Amino acid sequence: MPHSTDSTNRRLQTLDAQRKPIMLRSIVLMTAFCLMLVGLHAWSLWASRQGELEQTAVSTANMARALASHAERSLHTADAVLAELVERAQEDGPGRLDGERMHKRMAHITATSTEIQELFVYDADGSRLATSLPTLLPGTNIDREYFRYHMTHADRGVRIGKPIHSRSSGALTIPVTRRIDRPDGSFGGVAMASLRLDFFGRFYDSFDVGQTGTIILAIDDGTLLYRRPFKPEMVGTSIAGGPVIQLYRKSGPVGTAMLVARIDGIERLYSYRHLDGFPLLVATAQSKDEILRGWWIAVIKMSCVVVFAVGMLAWGVRRMVRQLRVREALEDELRAARAALELRNVTLRQLADSDDLTRLANRRRFDETLAAEHERARRSGLPFSLVLLDVDHFKKFNDRYGHVAGDDCLRQVAGAIATGPRRPTDLAARYGGEEFAVILPDTDRDGARAVAEKIRQAVLALGIGHADSGCGQVSISLGVHTCRPSADTASTPLACIEAADAALYRAKMDGRNRLAMCGDSVAA
Repeated sequence: MPHSTDSTNRRLQTLDAQRKPIMLRSIVLMTAFCLMLVGLHAWSLWASRQGELEQTAVSTANMARALASHAERSLHTADAVLAELVERAQEDGPGRLDGERMHKRMAHITATSTEIQELFVYDADGSRLATSLPTLLPGTNIDREYFRYHMTHADRGVRIGKPIHSRSSGALTIPVTRRIDRPDGSFGGVAMASLRLDFFGRFYDSFDVGQTGTIILAIDDGTLLYRRPFKPEMVGTSIAGGPVIQLYRKSGPVGTAMLVARIDGIERLYSYRHLDGFPLLVATAQSKDEILRGWWIAVIKMSCVVVFAVGMLAWGVRRMVRQLRVREALEDELRAARAALELRNVTLRQLADSDDLTRLANRRRFDETLAAEHERARRSGLPFSLVLLDVDHFKKFNDRYGHVAGDDCLRQVAGAIATGPRRPTDLAARYGGEEFAVILPDTDRDGARAVAEKIRQAVLALGIGHADSGCGQVSISLGVHTCRPSADTASTPLACIEAADAALYRAKMDGRNRLAMCGDSVAA
């Protein structure tokens, strides 16, 4: 039947070529021109879209660098002031501290500094020894989180705490603190500089990030200090599970990526930067929709022109085709429909029977083939063998090298597996995840062992590095089971899989990178 169909098609094609070569060539030429025009248009739009995103990525990265530099300067200023206060407090001692002299110095600093709102020096019991305010506030500060931290931690470095409300003004501030030690090294108090949160807000508001853009200042543990647009209730909340913090932990101190915010669900192009010497992270982002708004306008305009041109060409082609006889047009449509249907059937068969990643047979085809071979072996009395294999420590490979490298590893391993079975009746399939299976009809134990060992050696020959594997490269473990359904009335396809899986488990338990025959000891 296929031979007859091919002969008919060739005969019809010959007749068409003799009857209307000019018409056919004209149609092909105009169709090719339309496709070229559409292709060039699509490529031009895609290139301009990528250029728009890349340009915005550079802009947001530069903005993140400016924000980080601004925050670093502010924190260095606060750190220098605190270092001076700690040095004076430790030299004078809490009991001999000249509060009036310290007050004048601290008041002068806050008056000349735009970022520092208040300065305090606290005794070991939380009472205020000196302040930049006109008068000392009553009570103690022992309940503050930063004070309790320094009571229990001996490190002398600067610490950035969670935002607090100032007890003197009620404004939101960022506490920057240092520990004061007594001469014997014991806890002697805390020096604190409170940075104005609105100082950062005014600076951030000077940047144009669009209507739905954002700027973030956060401690690198995920504590949010400031977010534009500003909402006071969000200050001090945790964004540790958000995309920016997750990207920072995965990619390092600097990065740019298209991410979807958990707060509002808007997709934005983010650029972030970690401050040098301070546990802070700044990030800026612009909405993807706003970035591409101008691009979409250009797309609509250019597409209208292209559609008009293609429409005119199509109208010309239609006028030409209408001159053909009705029978010729019908024959052309039937042949085109048949060709499209055959192509679709081939594509559907390939999609139904093969695994997208490895191009081996998929699980559905494996199950069907296993059931068919089991039944055939039961009728014929001949054995068949099943090999189950697993990539050793594949999860660790994914964790170390990433999922892209993991997919490439599976593709290479699948290629090595495909070199094992040689006969048309043999079947290599992806069983699931990093597990594969090979069905060997009419194959006894020795033959199956040889094929399995060949596959194991082929995978080792790939030389794919794997730092978390015992042998330093990607290897596989194999379980082999030879089935004789005619002799074993209890045998089922599932029982064969379970037996091969048990052998695979034994191979993995005995050190991996080896094969195990069902009923035999493990062979290295």
